[in-house]
Parts: sequence; structure tokens; C-alpha cells
Amino acid sequence: MTDTRAAAQSASNRDAALKALYDDVFTKNMFPFWASSTEIDHDEIKQLMGTQKALPFLWSYKDDIAPILQRSAELIHMDDSERRSLILVNPGLSPRRATVSTMYTAYRLNDPNEVMPPHRHSPSAIRFGLTGKSNFTGVEGEDITFGPGDMVLTPIDAWHNHGNTGDEPAVNLSVLDLPLVETLNAVYFEHDYAESGVAKKVQSARFPSDYSARVYGAGGLRPRFIDHHRGSGLSSPMYVYRWDAMREQLERFKDWDGDPYEALMIEYVDPLTGGPVFKTITFFAQMLRPGERTRPLRQTASLLVAPFQGSGHSIVDGKRFDWAEFDTLAVPGGSWCEHVNGSETEPAILFVASDEPAQKAFGLFRKWGRDASGDVVRMI
Repeated sequence: MTDTRAAAQSASNRDAALKALYDDVFTKNMFPFWASSTEIDHDEIKQLMGTQKALPFLWSYKDDIAPILQRSAELIHMDDSERRSLILVNPGLSPRRATVSTMYTAYRLNDPNEVMPPHRHSPSAIRFGLTGKSNFTGVEGEDITFGPGDMVLTPIDAWHNHGNTGDEPAVNLSVLDLPLVETLNAVYFEHDYAESGVAKKVQSARFPSDYSARVYGAGGLRPRFIDHHRGSGLSSPMYVYRWDAMREQLERFKDWDGDPYEALMIEYVDPLTGGPVFKTITFFAQMLRPGERTRPLRQTASLLVAPFQGSGHSIVDGKRFDWAEFDTLAVPGGSWCEHVNGSETEPAILFVASDEPAQKAFGLFRKWGRDASGDVVRMI
């Protein structure tokens, strides 16, 4: 046998042996993390990095969400289910229930005078009022009625129930860290609410309805005679953040320069620590003044952006998304993003959720921007 034929036979034998090796690896539910050359069929690094990833995506409230919510209210009654919510599923992550990799947004329509029984769970969640003045959430004995722009916390392990105490339908938006908690195999739900060992379908009010505002509504002042440990003690003890206070704060700064990458952005914080309201996700109100455009920003954190007032567009990884009130825009971590207010006379206000706290806890949070000349600068 010539040297050429011997080399070809050896290569053929190696290819067959490699194929058999890879077949055995995958059959036995393992993954090979090596690369012997760039010519082989298995580029392990690309495959390792090639898992499902969230895509930039926009859901229209007016065209898509609201009509389906209305149909669901006509067909799904509280006798059928204790929930009537639409979860936004990112097309890059489907069928996983996730709007970005670590969070999901859901829209909920409550008919007049329907209140569901209490439950609790390991995912942390917020409710953000969109329509109606009588959205209701009872959290650990604090009965909270909320309207457009108000944000209500339902923290990990806190007993809570939802509904509508008014005579008109009401819609709210929810954000949960359930995809992250699910990844950590730590999801649980409990519905066996009881007081003094007696099962109950309604929580007794143990605090005045204005408790959060009365105790925590004045920044920088902390009552020492109050037990600030509420629920599991793992979140902000202030369970409702009113829109009027946030809007007033934004108005105070409307003539300031703001940040070229984030415009005027105010974070909802734990009044005891100044940190985020949850250990996993944080929330912001972001104002774009008339005609304002932010510079391109890229960060490892994933964002859920819900325009609350005004209209405009965002450019995410080079693609334009035109948004209006109550839409949701998914901005996956690692995407370049810039926002543009479409009005020259009125501000646009965005409600934003971010998994920044979870990333900071692991030392993973990073941020880059493009300066006025287009150069990339490392910010964090």
C-alpha cells in the first residue's frame, strides 16, 4: 500500500471512529467540549453558544393584546380559572414561558367586582396599572387598590390575591422573574391560605390601606417604632409605589441634561436600603423629553420596556420597532438599543424592568455605549 493510500485509509478510519464516538456521546446524554480542527462537523464552541436566545420583539397592545384579553374575558370565567392572564412568549425562546431569558411580562384583565383567593409563590412579581381605577391586590394584609401607573409588589413568599373592586373592567401588566427561578429549579406555588389554622378565601386586612405611603412615603425618614420585616423580608417593605409621586419626580428634572444614554431614568428602590425592590429584578420610569433620542447602549442585562405615555420607536440591533402606549418591547441582554420620542411637543414615558440585580449579584453586569463620534466606550 502506498503512503498516499495508507494516509487516506487512516483518515477514513479516524472519521468513522470520530462519528462513532460522537454517536455514543449524544446517545448517552453528554456533550463533547473539544475541537480537533475547524474542518470537523462538530464545532463544539459554536454549539455550546448556540442555545436558545431571546430575540428583540414588540407586542402591540392595541392590535394584539387588548382584543385577545377582551375575548378571554367573555369566554374564561372565574369558575374556570383563578387567573386570566396573557404571558408574552419570546419567539426565540418558545415554547418556554419567557419574554426575555430571565423574566416574563403578562397582561391581566379583571372584570368588575371579581377577586381571586390568596396564593403565594417563589417567583417575585409586580403589577403595574394600565386601565381602570380599581385594580386590586391584597399583599400580606395590606389591601391595595391601584390605578394607571401605580406599581404593586407581590414579593417571594408573600400571600396575595388579585382582582377588581370597581364596576368597570381594569387591566394591569405583570412582570415576574419566573424564568430565572425556573432555571434554578426553585419554582413553587401555594394556595392553602389559612389564618390561625382556618382555611380562608379572603385575607383579613391587618394594615391600613395607605400603610406603604404612610410609613415609607417620605424619603429619608424612617420610623423606628415600626417592624419593617414584612412577608419573607426578602424585598422592599413598601408594597405600592404611586404614579403621582413618580411623575412629580420626573417633572422636577425635566429641564436637566439627563443621561445621553438613558435620558431621565428613575429607579424604584427599597426605602430601607436604597437598593432594588427585589434581589433579582429592578424597575425604572424613563422619560424622553419632546424630540429626545438616546445614544446607543448595550448591556448584559435584559430589559422589558413598556411605553406608558406617548409614542416613538426604538432601534434594537439595527431593527426599528415603533411603539405606542401599553406595548411591550423585549430587549435581550447584549443588544444595542436606542430610544426615540416621536413627539416634538410631548414627553414619552417608558416603564422598564431589568434583571440587573441578579447579574450584579454574580458579578456579570456590564455596560457599553457609543459616544457622539460613534466609538464604543466601556461604562461598567
